[in-house]
Amino acid sequence: MDATIVNVALPEIIREVGLSSTQAEWMNAVYSLMFAALLLTAGRIGDLWGRRRLLLIGMVVFIAASVVAGSVADGGALIAARTVQGIGAALIMPATLSTVNAVFGGRERAIAFAVWGSTIGGMAAVGPLVGGWLTTDVSWRWAFWLNVPVGLAVLALVIWAVPETRDETAKGGLDIRGAVMSSLGMAAIVFGLIEGGRYGWWLQEDGSLSPVPVVIALGLVLMVVFVRDQLVRRRRGGVVLVDLALFGLRSFRYGSIAALVVALGEFGLLFTLPLLLQNALGYTPLGTGWLVLFLAIGTFLVSGATPQLTRRIGARAVVRTGLALEALAVGALAVTLSIDVSGVLIAVWLFVYGAGVGMATAQLTSVILADVPVAESGQASGLQSTVRQLGSSLGVAILGTLLMVSLGQATETRLAEAGVPADAAPAIVDTVRHSAGAAIPELQADPATTVAGDAAAQAMVDASKVTTGVAAGVILLGLAATLALPRTREHDESDAVEDGASAAA
Repeated sequence: MDATIVNVALPEIIREVGLSSTQAEWMNAVYSLMFAALLLTAGRIGDLWGRRRLLLIGMVVFIAASVVAGSVADGGALIAARTVQGIGAALIMPATLSTVNAVFGGRERAIAFAVWGSTIGGMAAVGPLVGGWLTTDVSWRWAFWLNVPVGLAVLALVIWAVPETRDETAKGGLDIRGAVMSSLGMAAIVFGLIEGGRYGWWLQEDGSLSPVPVVIALGLVLMVVFVRDQLVRRRRGGVVLVDLALFGLRSFRYGSIAALVVALGEFGLLFTLPLLLQNALGYTPLGTGWLVLFLAIGTFLVSGATPQLTRRIGARAVVRTGLALEALAVGALAVTLSIDVSGVLIAVWLFVYGAGVGMATAQLTSVILADVPVAESGQASGLQSTVRQLGSSLGVAILGTLLMVSLGQATETRLAEAGVPADAAPAIVDTVRHSAGAAIPELQADPATTVAGDAAAQAMVDASKVTTGVAAGVILLGLAATLALPRTREHDESDAVEDGASAAA
């Protein structure tokens, strides 16, 4: 929920704290970035020292960072607090998933994954409603402070109910070198993608070389060296951060590819959609939350039937059906978006999208980990969670950057069509683009700039259509990756039981 609750509050945070468009991207992306950068390390630490212990430590860090995030007065401090929040989240997530994988087996594991995944998908969708309510009736700061009572309740429940598990077969300690290389490599790649709009993708405004391609190249080199180092160390029997041989399992390999591109499309969309609804279409934060709630309703309604549906048609078919519904809904949203689009129509597409999320998210996790040995569940869960969070970071970075670039170009075009003087247009374009559209309502409210504000609102719609269309295409790539998924072990066992029962009858 924390990954999305801030999205609806973002326009208000931009106005009150004075965030630039780049800072707004970083506020969201740095959370996912730290999440992704540290998940491999956290998963391995949990294997070695205990997953329950790691979960407790992570929750304490997360609560403390939430207190700070809700108390800041400037963008830099907020980004720093979100960074620490991401660290806490990185300690929490693999501990929960690997515990589920270690404690449950067979059909019970599939049901547990369905509950786990549907809860995540549903609460990610509930986040915008909660954020909208808090921003409208209380304060955007409570979007962060809400984590305190919830986190304390979680701490109590973990102490009471969660068993301690670890990898009893693990040998050696933590691969510090691998942890540093993987973290810096992923951080460099996401940094370059986010900062490309500010520094330029190749050249800066003064004609000098932009640092962006250099940083991205360094990040890619670090990741290549990391992969080679892990393979060599494993072959020699040394300690590795993660067993890359897991990608030798077809279910893990192709499921992870699907998870990455789907997370890219999903979280990129959840970052850009609230900006459109509030800045161009006139929705309040609470109204935006009510609309996005239909995504959660779709997720929760379908999640109850997912285990039964999985037993009937198999996990692969459920995943593919879910992704097809997601792509259909996001594509339809891209086609039907307009300045006067009906809220009912948006709610319908979000409901269909939510149903797809409910089907795909939980069962994709189950498919990815279906053939992973229990002893390696920490590494595997950390690796698949890393893939998802890397996709989330890339989604915010890529689709967020695409939205800002498209918004600048579309605003320039729309202002010219509206007859705004050429000497006034550049300043308006810069204001709209650098505020991520948050300046549009103010332009529309001022009689002197109403025409420019209406043109900018239309430009925001144009840019959102492009971004949403790309998100739909990305989800289709995830669907294509699932075509290579094998039958899962649980599904094969289920078929064997059913065949035996039929023969006995």
